[in-house]
Amino acid sequence: MEILKDESRSLTTNQKLTLASSTAGFGLENMDVMFLSFALTSIIADLHISAGAAGFISSVTNLGMLLGGILFGILADKYGRVKIFSHTILIFAIATAAMYFANNIYLVFLFRFIAGIGAGGEYGAGVTLIAENFRHGKIAKWTSIAAIGGQIGAIIAALVAAWVLPNLGWHALFLVGLVPIVFAYFVRKNLKESPEFESEMQATDDQPKVSIKALFATPRLAYQTLALIVMVIVQISGYFGLMNWLPSIMQKQLGLSVSGSSTWMIVTIIGISLGMLTFGTIMDFFGPRRAFGIFLLVAAISVYAIIFAFNAWTLLLASTVVGFFSNGMYGGYGAIISRLYPTQIRATANNMIMSVGRAIGGFSPMVIGIMMEHYSLTVVMASLSVLYLISFVTMLSIPALRKFHEDIVK
Repeated sequence: MEILKDESRSLTTNQKLTLASSTAGFGLENMDVMFLSFALTSIIADLHISAGAAGFISSVTNLGMLLGGILFGILADKYGRVKIFSHTILIFAIATAAMYFANNIYLVFLFRFIAGIGAGGEYGAGVTLIAENFRHGKIAKWTSIAAIGGQIGAIIAALVAAWVLPNLGWHALFLVGLVPIVFAYFVRKNLKESPEFESEMQATDDQPKVSIKALFATPRLAYQTLALIVMVIVQISGYFGLMNWLPSIMQKQLGLSVSGSSTWMIVTIIGISLGMLTFGTIMDFFGPRRAFGIFLLVAAISVYAIIFAFNAWTLLLASTVVGFFSNGMYGGYGAIISRLYPTQIRATANNMIMSVGRAIGGFSPMVIGIMMEHYSLTVVMASLSVLYLISFVTMLSIPALRKFHEDIVK
């Protein structure tokens, strides 16, 4: 922590604003996602829907992220990261608050889809701002710190849900989504584009031509893009699958109240945050292959720990260990994508790869919901374990990652 304090003192004003805004943006986005997680049991009971339909709510959100990610990624590369960042925050803030008026599953699907459009665009702009404002050899640390902001948002969601759900109901919970509107105004007024992006814009006479095709320009680049998408699919499948259903598992199988499950989730999220900070440090020192290799292999083993939980304390310990390794990797994706793709398509690459991964991996809550209705928890965890092993093999097959660490420390 002292090292972080010392380094933070040497940051420029815009670097501090970049880190603060991206961290807060990810936090507000994840707060929105976790509102759905904590409200899921209430939504199922109130709207009389199946577990599969409830899981599809999250999947619809991620489909919106796919559309928003592709659209706003291109716009961020053409018109600027800061402008798009603030606009996307407004979109998902208003759509989240609109959930207050959702009295049937179709309106829930609609508002979550629109919220996803905003959230999908916000990620690429935020992580690209970090990549372009900090020294290459330290990007993993800073993107991981920003990702921890997402976990802080989850903790806030847990605290708010613990009070609002029992007293005001799930509709009122989503009204908190109006808070990011104030934040969007602050971002637009104070944050500046990175010197790297401004230099790229000055070197181009007209608006730069940005296309998804650029991510598949050569066979080698196409394979790299597809392989990274596979890794993100696994990452999102584990994160959304576990985080969406863990509160329900606690409430139903262990008899905890909404307030009780929120408390345990906070401790689990702290474990995830420590995992992110650890991962970022390891990646900056030893490179992505070793960092991802360690975390993916341990994640594949540790998911089985949830099976043996027999009370709240053992589930807490198991979920914290799983969260540390399975979700600690999240901040690393923005770091490697930002360095593997050039400035003119960097936001597009971040949003495209992450959004496609989210859209496909986002079906995991629905799939896990269906599996939990027909199979044991052992089968569910075994399926996640296999996915982490697939991601491990995929990661090793990406040629550019072999020399990644040597390039960034030069």
